[in-house]
Amino acid sequence: MKYHKNVILTGLTSFFTDVSTEMIYPLIQAFVSAILSSNKMLIGPVLGIIEGLAESTASILKVFSGYISDRIRKRKAPTIFGYTLSAISKLFLFLASFGWYFVLISRFLDRTGKGIRAAPRDAIIYESSHEKNRGASFGLQRAFDFAGASLGVILCYLICLKYFDPVLMSLKNLNAFYILFAFSFIPAFIGVIFLFFLKEPDIKQQSLSLSKIKPDLNFRRYDKNLKIFFGAQAIFTLGNSSNQFLLLRSVNLGITLPNVLLMYLLFNLSSTLLSHFFGSFSDKIGRKKILLSGFILYSFVYGSFGFISKSNVNYLWFFWIIYGVYYALTEGVEKAFISDLAPQGSKATALGFSQTITGIGLFFASLIAGFLFTLSPALPFIFGSFTSAISFIIVFIFIKETKLTKAKYE
Repeated sequence: MKYHKNVILTGLTSFFTDVSTEMIYPLIQAFVSAILSSNKMLIGPVLGIIEGLAESTASILKVFSGYISDRIRKRKAPTIFGYTLSAISKLFLFLASFGWYFVLISRFLDRTGKGIRAAPRDAIIYESSHEKNRGASFGLQRAFDFAGASLGVILCYLICLKYFDPVLMSLKNLNAFYILFAFSFIPAFIGVIFLFFLKEPDIKQQSLSLSKIKPDLNFRRYDKNLKIFFGAQAIFTLGNSSNQFLLLRSVNLGITLPNVLLMYLLFNLSSTLLSHFFGSFSDKIGRKKILLSGFILYSFVYGSFGFISKSNVNYLWFFWIIYGVYYALTEGVEKAFISDLAPQGSKATALGFSQTITGIGLFFASLIAGFLFTLSPALPFIFGSFTSAISFIIVFIFIKETKLTKAKYE
């Protein structure tokens, strides 16, 4: 199967960006714990504030970034700017010794960059792909993404081994974290370079009348099935707290930090190996079936994280792998599904709506998780299992794949 050059280039950018991001991300909870070592009761709430505020506030930009991209018919410039901002954001981590709020600033700018770039980048992938392999194209991009994440975690693990303190059960000091942060700059800027070789999609050629169609910010005029899916997405996201809580939960159950990183690596590897397959499979059998499988699998995994005890903690290795399968089932397929149902001329806007809904939901999800974690480390995951089950029911009963959408899979 041949892919457009733009799909490959955005994939390579995702690869190197995620190498950089995942060298840092799995250690954020350990970094915050080290900063707040004298006041451990604040770790859960502060982590919730950092992840929630960063994800939600920045995600408000996603729909406007998508709308502006549709309006000016340009994808390349906002994509480059967003990735560049995310790369620069890492500088603020070096100031974290002055207060945990510099971690918040870094995460906020990183997510702001993602908010600016995500919708126009996804629109590039959609508009550079044939309708018969769009699911495969999104799946390939996610495979690049997760492959980079896997390499990033491996590098993080190797550096962690060198500086791990078995007494503290963390890195020896803040300087050890800073060494890792410094290395993460290199792949971040390599990723940006590939974007300058993108070819701006010729949107007008895709439809003779497209130049007369204006992007639509009126949510009420969207396809009924898309509106229902956005509602299910909002409910699901309330229980979909940051992965930092999964990492924190694993440490809480007695797994050493290096082993937690290996679990996180297995999660990324399973996502890498299966994302392209499930994206291609959705082109053949439809998106809905794949997404439903993802919702029910998420409910199982989160419930397992909630009810597992220290006596059978080794099952976490399996649950992290299955969690990666959930990502492979949903990440690329969800974007293809939304793009299928979005109005002509508003593909990036609709993708932005989706990402904004998710981002705002993540603010409340992370705050809820931080509060529940303080009450009991198991509660955030039981709650997430419940909201995912509700979303499964909504999508299963109320969303119908139209004849037009089904025809695209045939």
